[in-house]
Amino acid sequence: MPTLSRESSAPPKLGNLRPALATALERSLEGRHLSLDQVALLLDAASGEETAALLATAGLLRDRLKGSTVTYSPKVFLPVTNLCRDYCSYCTFRKDPNDPGAWTMTPDEIRSWSERGRDAGCIEALMCLGDKPELVFRSYRETLRTLGHETTIEYVARACSIALEVGLLPHTNAGLMTKSEMATLKPLNASMGLMLETTSARLRQRGEAHHNAPDKEPSLRLQMLREAGELQIPFTTGILVGIGETLRERAETLTAIRDLHDEYGHLQEVIVQNFRAKPRTRMAAEAEPESLEMARTVAVARLTLREMNLQAPPNLSPYDLRLLLAAGINDWGGISPVTSDYVNPEARWPQVTILAETCTAAGFDLRPRLPIYREYLTRPGFLDAGLRPAVETLAAQRGVTS
Repeated sequence: MPTLSRESSAPPKLGNLRPALATALERSLEGRHLSLDQVALLLDAASGEETAALLATAGLLRDRLKGSTVTYSPKVFLPVTNLCRDYCSYCTFRKDPNDPGAWTMTPDEIRSWSERGRDAGCIEALMCLGDKPELVFRSYRETLRTLGHETTIEYVARACSIALEVGLLPHTNAGLMTKSEMATLKPLNASMGLMLETTSARLRQRGEAHHNAPDKEPSLRLQMLREAGELQIPFTTGILVGIGETLRERAETLTAIRDLHDEYGHLQEVIVQNFRAKPRTRMAAEAEPESLEMARTVAVARLTLREMNLQAPPNLSPYDLRLLLAAGINDWGGISPVTSDYVNPEARWPQVTILAETCTAAGFDLRPRLPIYREYLTRPGFLDAGLRPAVETLAAQRGVTS
């Protein structure tokens, strides 16, 4: 097990490592891009000595670029609808219309839960929903018409408007969207997101995790990330670790994210999320990634993505928080005081006070943030002018600067 102490005064000792691995670590500390081969090599750093050097290098780089502050977003999770046309092999969130637990939130429910979130100190209203259910479910199309809308995105825009009226900043993760749909939502959102998960088209083959999930086609998701960059939308994306991808494919996903950010500068946050095996799914018996595998992946993400904000969900690795800090994260993502994680309902959010104590013990300060990171507040074109008063008001009310 690598040390979890925070030693940022000097670079780690690399002399006893494989030369190629030591070269990759040195290259990252020099501020140079890692090649795909080097990223794959670092992901395969299997020995205890190699893992310790990898984590120490990533932690040092995080300290240099991000300092000792770790952030989180106080949020209310609004699952606008859990109907979805995709059937990912690991998901329990999505439903068909006649399934037990299927829902579409009404405008009154959206307002009520937004108000609960505001009153509990939330800043972010996370709009999370399934992919394009109107394309496959006639009953849902009828529901939309009853609500006065033709498409899910129209209804999401209404939900965002409600959240803004209540005094929250929306962040929408609605699955695949067209460039036009994102342009429609940009004036109503502080930021948006789409998990890339993987660039592996192989996982779309029969028997793999994304076989029956047309919206998980990597080329389509990469296109949306690219178009979000063209629209200058502060954007969150991420990888899903342990769904059958090889280390090489994992490396390809990380470098694809880096290359898109190099071109557009819009990927404000990258999530490194671990697969969790859930009952009654096709992947219920699959092994979850182990703690050190996740730590190595986080560390390699830091060395690959460098100054980008790096997040790991604390409720999915509750016993590994100090290990994840040592590996180079600088954010815990959204944490809700009023709603569960509907995508992972078995995994409770940590209490912020306990999370703060963990951060303090590891040498970090935990602070709340806005759903748009500080560096995007002053970059021309990234925050719609109509949202700036709401952002400034919330920042002042909640005492946050990012």
